[in-house]
Amino acid sequence: MKRRRWWSPAARRRWAIALLFAGHLVWVAVGSVPRDRWERWTASLSAPGRSLSGWFEGWQARRSQRVRDLGRARAEVDHLRREVEALRLEAQRQAPRRVEAEEAVRLLGLQRQVPLETTGARLVADLRRASFGGLILDRGSEAGFVADQGVICPEGVVGRLWAVAPGQASVLPVDAHNASVGVMLARSRATGVLQGTGPGRAAVRYVGPQEVVQVGEPVLTSGLDRVFPRGLLVGHVTAVRPRERELALEVALAAPLDKIHLVLLLPPKPPIQVEPPPPPPETETQEAP
Repeated sequence: MKRRRWWSPAARRRWAIALLFAGHLVWVAVGSVPRDRWERWTASLSAPGRSLSGWFEGWQARRSQRVRDLGRARAEVDHLRREVEALRLEAQRQAPRRVEAEEAVRLLGLQRQVPLETTGARLVADLRRASFGGLILDRGSEAGFVADQGVICPEGVVGRLWAVAPGQASVLPVDAHNASVGVMLARSRATGVLQGTGPGRAAVRYVGPQEVVQVGEPVLTSGLDRVFPRGLLVGHVTAVRPRERELALEVALAAPLDKIHLVLLLPPKPPIQVEPPPPPPETETQEAP
């Protein structure tokens, strides 16, 4: 078997000479302090790797921080959602009380405006849609209630007491078909009788055809029925239809009979005309010396 030419004795000599020459070149290039230069070259060659490794470590740290922040944010969002849901349920639970409290404040304001001795009561049932039904109050004869007392709310006239028993009383609302209230028109001062025609509606009869009535005109109590004093709001005219002997007036009642919870009862047979309460006395402020 023939020896390879590149490893023949002559070739080995040439390789030895080449290695010596390469070592000499390296020694010349490196100089007398090769360690520092080798360190600089190594540092230069490893700089991209170190930079990439540092960037990767920073990316991992930032990613871990974002994951922790996201976890805290999700936990906080879940906590806020639970709080919002609890507040929503509490608001729903307190809504009837809040509405009733606001209605009580308005009823107190009405009580101060009406210069009569009134009594408050609460509606506990609405039977208006039943045959011969009405509104049921939580107080009755033990509170001194008697039949035909006027019942009002901050928005307007509600009706009159129809039947009184111990512990409760029945109110005949103004929109009942068998209810009637003496009324007058705010602008023309023409008087008539208001009769209920259905939920939230009524009609005014016995107004002369010569009267000028406008749609939207307020309808007030006239005081002639001795149930309500003059000037309480009953509703507003929604339609005017002339007839041969009278004007047919349709009225939208002012009192929201489907929504009221608290009412005021007027004293029996109040005066036709009542004077408004006097304004509160003005307090003079003394300037400090």
